[in-house]
Amino acid sequence: MPAITEFIKHHYRHFNAAALVDAAQGYVDHLAKGGKMFVTLAGAMSTAELGLSLAEMIRQDKVHGICCTGANLEEDVFNLVAHDFYERVPRYRDLTPADEQKLLDRHMNRVTDTCIPEMEAMRRIEKVVLDEWMKADQAGERYFPHQFMYKILLSDALKGSYQIDPKNSWLLAAAEKNLPMFVPGWEDATLGNMYAGHCISGDVKKVHTVRTGIEYMMELAEWYTSLTEKNSLGFFQIGGGIAGDFPICVVPMLHQDLQREHVPLWGYFCQISDSTTSYGSYSGAVPNEKITWGKLGVDTPSFIVESDATIVAPLIFAYVLGW
Repeated sequence: MPAITEFIKHHYRHFNAAALVDAAQGYVDHLAKGGKMFVTLAGAMSTAELGLSLAEMIRQDKVHGICCTGANLEEDVFNLVAHDFYERVPRYRDLTPADEQKLLDRHMNRVTDTCIPEMEAMRRIEKVVLDEWMKADQAGERYFPHQFMYKILLSDALKGSYQIDPKNSWLLAAAEKNLPMFVPGWEDATLGNMYAGHCISGDVKKVHTVRTGIEYMMELAEWYTSLTEKNSLGFFQIGGGIAGDFPICVVPMLHQDLQREHVPLWGYFCQISDSTTSYGSYSGAVPNEKITWGKLGVDTPSFIVESDATIVAPLIFAYVLGW
């Protein structure tokens, strides 16, 4: 048995540790039966460098579609081209407001213990993607946010700027496979804000040059319907929020709003969350609640690992990969 998998199986026997093993084995079993897996990324998993394991999951066909926040979409590319300029703040809890202001004055935007350099990361990508936005705008073409990123990564525009091994970029791995991707709420991301600014300034004339979240749902409905004609699709949710809530709703939408029959429910469900179960919280809702919304069935293999996704997700991926 591979080293990491052996360690997990031997030591992770109870509580959240056992839930991790059950979820990982459920993932493996789902794929072994011919199922496919859909992964959702909330939080700042790209800045946490999840690409170190997720990229290989994509290359080895352990992931068949992704829904992520705009932050995760762009931050993987920020890390790809500006990793050497990132700064880690190990004792970030001790920072005073004045310390935070000093980081801002240096154009260092903090994500927990990691500072993203504005000029080397955000502004560098803005320049390259703006060229693509304007080119599409002038040609009367429209693309989704991830399609613009795929275009950039598959061109030579950034190759000379890589500061990590490109095999550790999950978005590059996704682009190379043209992996189905959905990015709801992209507007709240850094590049979404920049896009709004360029629409206001007139650099981009047509606001809908970047396609919208409703169009993403329409694409997801078509993709889900087509894929599940032959394969069960599982749902592996990292965190909560829009990255998880948006795509899981495609099933009740197909059933209840379009009145389609014979649409299969999600075939596996796992959520990694450190959100406390509470009144009205989506992120903290236990999987059984999703049965009442027509998302999961009584017999759907369902798991929740109540822990930090930056710890849990790489371990589950290592287990699935047989590391």
